[in-house]
Amino acid sequence: MNQAEKEAYLREYSILKNEGKPFFPYAVAKDAVMAAITIGVIIYLALMFGAELGPKADPTTTTYVPRPDWYFFFLFEVLRVMKNVPMFTPMATIGVPTICMILLFLLPFYDRSPERRIERRPIALAAGLATIFAIAFLTYSGANTGSPNSVDMKPPSSFTAEQVATFNAGKLVVGQSGCLACHTIGDNGNNGPGPPLTHIGSIRSAAAIASTLRNPTPPMPSFKGLAQQYPQKFQNLVNFLSELQ
Repeated sequence: MNQAEKEAYLREYSILKNEGKPFFPYAVAKDAVMAAITIGVIIYLALMFGAELGPKADPTTTTYVPRPDWYFFFLFEVLRVMKNVPMFTPMATIGVPTICMILLFLLPFYDRSPERRIERRPIALAAGLATIFAIAFLTYSGANTGSPNSVDMKPPSSFTAEQVATFNAGKLVVGQSGCLACHTIGDNGNNGPGPPLTHIGSIRSAAAIASTLRNPTPPMPSFKGLAQQYPQKFQNLVNFLSELQ
């Protein structure tokens, strides 16, 4: 935009500003009406449909699948992607939201162009569309993320039907036992404090795995009770881990 166009824009803006209406009470009244309508709709929905309440919170459960509110799904997905690299976790939880808020607050300072026609602002248009697409994609991915208490891993195609059944039974025990709170198996779990178990079967034998489960190194809990009370579940767990090549 050259100097003549800028001066023409400022003159037009000054004329429109003088012909306009003051913020109070006109804009305030419109905002108040819309706020009242929004609150009315929320009250109506609450009275007609109520709020879905889950079961009473149980801090001892290992099968509960935590999920944020839908408008935080994109941040949840960013954290899920970065969780396997501990040094990136602070960036995902604090850095990304903070940087975005700072850029939003500073927008009037670094975007000084008087042009308001979006088709004449290709950079701003591309940045806005890219942001919308990224948030939408991350929100969708976060909403459809599998349970952190289950192993998202398929048995090898060479397995027999019996081996597949044992493999799937072992996966279920892993999810129920809370192993993924400290270990990673494939793309699921937490990277610590325990070591990754994706290829544990190629490192240790089934007997060594069973011995470690019965007499682990703290803070890992012992599975001796599981072996005594539910020997088949314990054996399924050992078989599954030993098959992780």
